[in-house]
Amino acid sequence: MFFKNAISRKLEFYKLRTIETANITLDTAFKAGLLILFIVTTVWISVFFYVAFYYTYVPSIEHAKNVNLQFTACEAEKDNVEGGVCSFLRAHVELTKGNQVFMLGQPYQISLFLEIPESDANKAVGMFMVCAQLLDKKSVTVSMSCRSAMLRYRSPLVHTLTTLALAPLYVTEFLEEKQIIEVELFSNFEDDQNYPVTDVVIEIKSQKVEIYSSRIQIDADLSGLRYIMFHWPVLSAIFGTTFNLTVILFISVLSYWQLYGINEETGRELLYKKFKEKISPVFNPKKIYSLKEDEEEDVFTMKTVDEPDSGGKELFIDLKEEPSSSDA
Repeated sequence: MFFKNAISRKLEFYKLRTIETANITLDTAFKAGLLILFIVTTVWISVFFYVAFYYTYVPSIEHAKNVNLQFTACEAEKDNVEGGVCSFLRAHVELTKGNQVFMLGQPYQISLFLEIPESDANKAVGMFMVCAQLLDKKSVTVSMSCRSAMLRYRSPLVHTLTTLALAPLYVTEFLEEKQIIEVELFSNFEDDQNYPVTDVVIEIKSQKVEIYSSRIQIDADLSGLRYIMFHWPVLSAIFGTTFNLTVILFISVLSYWQLYGINEETGRELLYKKFKEKISPVFNPKKIYSLKEDEEEDVFTMKTVDEPDSGGKELFIDLKEEPSSSDA
């Protein structure tokens, strides 16, 4: 009988020990899971904040649009002219329909790229003017600029030697006898939020220039933090995500401490502080000669008189209630 009871107690002990160990293991696993979930969520929130900030703060580095030049054709027999161009080359380019192309406060460089053949007509033209007008959605001119352009000069000897050296590439059409001219129309253009630019009008003030194709390109002139974030994206992402993670963890720890942290003022000190806050509108230490505390009921009894022997009156303060508006 004794051995049976001993074995039963031993089995009960191991059973309770096993249950306790299982509960501790489950509790530890649950806390570890919550910690891992919190860390993963915090990291993803930090990454999301950085990505949102990047696409909000850093503009698109480049916008490019094809420019389809048009002109007024003339009748050669009627006007007695050799060519069929009777007007300047002109194009209207729509940059955007709804979204804003330019970021406010960000300078941009606007350039026109002209693909021009090295023909005798273009060499005879020499210099010509290229003008551009930036328009808002109401077709109001926001800014205007004109720049000169011309083919790069090459002497007849250099042109002949180049043609002979590259003749196989020219014959196989791998290369063409052309030049790409970049005309910088605006150097540091900044958009106005009251008149956002939506269209651009290009005009080439020459009737004799011959052009294969053209395109307008808008480049953001990045500087400061935008320059670093664009040209060093990996380093910026690591630093930005770490900064966001630090701020989120600091706020989380501070909030947890504010809600569940230890209050240094406990017992009589906390009660007396609450008591003083409640009686502050009528508190006058010179008129108090009796102050009693009932810790069980959280009540202070204060007797205030001008003279201790004159009777006076008693004031009861209940720390469980908020002070009324009349006391304030």
